[in-house]
Amino acid sequence: MQKITINPVTRIEGHAKITIYVDDEGNVSDSKFHVTQLRGFEKFCEGRPYTEMPSLTARTCGICPVSHLITASKACDEILAVSIPKTAKNLRRVIHLAQMVQSHALSFFYLSSPDFLLGMDSEPSQRNIFNLMKTHPDVVADGVKLRSFGQKVIEKLAGKRIHGGWIVPGGVSHKLERETRDDILSQIPELIKIAKKHLDNFKRESSKFTQEIQSFANFPTLFMGLVDESGKLKFYDGKLRVVDSTGKIVKDQIEGKDYQKYISEQVESDTYLKSPYYKPLGYEKGMYRVGTLARLNVADSLGTALADDELAEFKAIERGAVSSSFYYHQARLIELLFSLEKLQKLLSSNEILDSHIRARAEVNRLEGIGLAEAPRGTLIHHYKVDEQGLVNYANLIIATGNNNLAMNKGVKQVASHFINGKEITEGALNRVEAVIRAFDPCLSCSTHAIGKMPLDISLVDSKGKIIDKKLRS
Repeated sequence: MQKITINPVTRIEGHAKITIYVDDEGNVSDSKFHVTQLRGFEKFCEGRPYTEMPSLTARTCGICPVSHLITASKACDEILAVSIPKTAKNLRRVIHLAQMVQSHALSFFYLSSPDFLLGMDSEPSQRNIFNLMKTHPDVVADGVKLRSFGQKVIEKLAGKRIHGGWIVPGGVSHKLERETRDDILSQIPELIKIAKKHLDNFKRESSKFTQEIQSFANFPTLFMGLVDESGKLKFYDGKLRVVDSTGKIVKDQIEGKDYQKYISEQVESDTYLKSPYYKPLGYEKGMYRVGTLARLNVADSLGTALADDELAEFKAIERGAVSSSFYYHQARLIELLFSLEKLQKLLSSNEILDSHIRARAEVNRLEGIGLAEAPRGTLIHHYKVDEQGLVNYANLIIATGNNNLAMNKGVKQVASHFINGKEITEGALNRVEAVIRAFDPCLSCSTHAIGKMPLDISLVDSKGKIIDKKLRS
């Protein structure tokens, strides 16, 4: 038996490693995706005032803090038992869409484009964004422009690009000024053209990746995402819909208050990342995927002209749900285009400038649950508080965690397809990492399981000699 370790997994957000086991005949017998960092936010949120939860939980991540701000605030809205003003809700949508733009641009252009444009088999020292700046400067410039736009919108609204405190229980803290709105609107038409250009390029070039399409976590699972009653995709509100691999609706319009009837979590001994599953089918059989691929599989429409045309083309890729996780990338670009179109629509109404942006109240309920779609998928925040508003229970189900079972199975599928233990190529190992990049995991957000995990610590003196070693299994 041979063990192959990829440590660290590169071009992802957070820290992880992959272990692949190859038998004596050179066949992959097993594989594991290990998340090696622990954040533990669920525990140290306990005892804090509920009013701190949006800003506190946003610190789980520097890439998608807006999603935590929004989902936490929605849970706190329930604790206040208020209906927030329409303008406040739309302003939350605006900043959330800006985050989708910057996050999807980061994933596609910065993290995954080196594989597509420089080749899965290219040298690791060359397969990165820095070499891409030399070989494809226009692509990199477009990626920077898209991500910079999203970050600057967040900064204009929240005061900071990362960890702004603008989204608060009951709404938002200050109104949008006309000059800021007009400046943002003026940039969107060019960005829509850029997004459409790269989406068209990806669709045209994807035919070169037939083996990756075939093997990148390409198997039947459930898919989950938020839609409204008509089946239109929702990032900010909506209710949960679950479909199977044929595209058939398994369960529709699941409300946040009922999520524990349908989602349960398993803790494994070799990773800090929990494994959620669809409870009615049980562990493993209840494997589901979330994120861009899943959202396009569960949605009947997106609600903007260009994106709906792209959705129709996307759904024609396969009969039923699109099952290859390679298509997360195409779905990501479609959502980027949709986010820009939706931003333009929301900001074009003068209602967005209204000053009635916050509802104020005290603790009226002792429990609140918030649901939203983060860039990487469905995000759930569940809090319980005492009469003084101090949190005594917090449960966070993070988008990346929802994909854990599928990512593990995907690693094994790719490894089995590309790795022969008698000849292990760099390109094969890169593809094992690339299937994880397709999911675009955010591991800093997602590690909340507290349990035992193998730990190997060596104490080394100044000459490099190991003087003590401890192994916890």
